[in-house]
Amino acid sequence: MSALAEALVDLDAIASNVRTIASVAGTGLMAVVKADGFGHGAVQVARTALRAGASWLGVTSTAEALTLREAGVTAPTLSWLHGPDDDFGMLIKSGVDIGVSTTTHLHAVADAARLLGAPAMVQLKADTGLSRNGAAGNDWPELVAWARKYEREGGIRVRGVWSHLADADLPGAPALTRQVAIFEEALRTARSAGLDPDLVHLANSAAALSAPRARFDLCRIGIALYGVDPFGVSGPGKFGLHPAMTVRTSVVNVKQVPAGTGVSYGPDHVTGTPTTLALLPLGYADGLPRAAGGSASVWLAGRRCPIVGRIAMDQCVVDAGDLPVTIGDPVVVFGPAEGDQHPPTVVEWARWADTNPHEILTGIGARVAREHLHGRARNS
Repeated sequence: MSALAEALVDLDAIASNVRTIASVAGTGLMAVVKADGFGHGAVQVARTALRAGASWLGVTSTAEALTLREAGVTAPTLSWLHGPDDDFGMLIKSGVDIGVSTTTHLHAVADAARLLGAPAMVQLKADTGLSRNGAAGNDWPELVAWARKYEREGGIRVRGVWSHLADADLPGAPALTRQVAIFEEALRTARSAGLDPDLVHLANSAAALSAPRARFDLCRIGIALYGVDPFGVSGPGKFGLHPAMTVRTSVVNVKQVPAGTGVSYGPDHVTGTPTTLALLPLGYADGLPRAAGGSASVWLAGRRCPIVGRIAMDQCVVDAGDLPVTIGDPVVVFGPAEGDQHPPTVVEWARWADTNPHEILTGIGARVAREHLHGRARNS
């Protein structure tokens, strides 16, 4: 291991997850590879997901979309979060669909298409209850009317109508039913205005797996693509998803200390008995949440050992108890179980930090080297 820590990304696990979700959803899939593929590597994940059967890719920004194109990934791609002065011409030339939520953005996209002399592929987003991006109910009729006008003029083509769910990860939540109904009404309004979108999509990972009414033509899969159960299940869940990332490091210092020894800043932790402390070269700059200190553990020498004291920027301390730990011993911070190894999961790390697995995965920093593998030999 040349880096102090590394994240092993199992591309076969990602491919398996695509096939699993497709078999449940029964629709086309958009693999969401924003935020560098949730920290897994956008280009590698995109290629793997496409080979496994995904038909679309989803990103947040122009930069993310162009990164895929520059890497030779030519699959249909939707980019959905832009400023009104973004370089829409680059997206149009690159064959990227543009998510549009306001008339301000729509006018800017139409202007860029006019200057370029080529139509823009647009997907109109309705706000159905999340209250983030998307056109609210009062603004939606105006947006679709302008879109139809520009479409008749040849400046744009409305390829899709879509929205995003607020709480599909809460089974039986009444908001999901309300959002589907609002979305269906927004779709009727768009079609009444003369639009005929090829793609209609609403479902995220949770809805793809559990809400048939929300699936429509396409499901956008994010967290489930990376093997994390969207319903917060820590161990193997009923959907058969395989976590794709394992973060591991090694011990860089070992100390035998007596009872009453303070550990890290504060100290917030004082040893109650004589013990072995192992130092790991990972901290909050590498994605270990500071808030998880005092709760989190890692897999070391055949068992889970607690992180004690405050997690620092570059390092943290593990109480190894009476284990025979030496410098250079391997440590798994999180990852799937392998044989008799049962390291913490990313879901557990999220719980310890009072956040979601998305933040843990996307927070793994640039100092943690990525290695993309095929097969499940992640902890070897």
